[in-house]
Amino acid sequence: MSQHTVPTLQTQRLNLRPMAEADFPAYAAFLASPRAAGLGGPLSQRQAWGLFCHDIACWPLFGHGGLMIDRRADGTCVGQVGISHGPLFPEKELGWLLYEGHEGHGYATEAAIALRDWAARALGVSELVSYIAPNNAASAAVAERLGAVRDLLADRPDPNDLVYRHRLTTTPR
Repeated sequence: MSQHTVPTLQTQRLNLRPMAEADFPAYAAFLASPRAAGLGGPLSQRQAWGLFCHDIACWPLFGHGGLMIDRRADGTCVGQVGISHGPLFPEKELGWLLYEGHEGHGYATEAAIALRDWAARALGVSELVSYIAPNNAASAAVAERLGAVRDLLADRPDPNDLVYRHRLTTTPR
């Protein structure tokens, strides 16, 4: 297992920070709600814990993973953004989720841009994908705002998922 430092990234309005055990209750509540349908939910606490641990474990295994999204103005955690990989994901996936009441402010787009650009710079990643449930118009709109395009031929973890491909401009590490 390699050692990777989990970054803290800042945008104009957001802090993207490493996940902590204290983040789990809100994360699990989101995944237990009907809003998690696009992620295979609602999920049990045990299933949520598995995904939470996956997002943390990706850091030492692959050099990327999940980051919590905090509003800089007041420190409120509004959701999560991450790059997932491993046996559950055919390719490195850029994903995001926002907690109830925090949609419609551009937080997902802002956080995803920051993590996507970090991956291009720090990891030299040239492509990412986003797997999106077909009825999740809000997430599809985020992917499109990021400049991702539908990839009809890509492998996907769920045969019904839409796949959006992000082609990144990398810079030397």
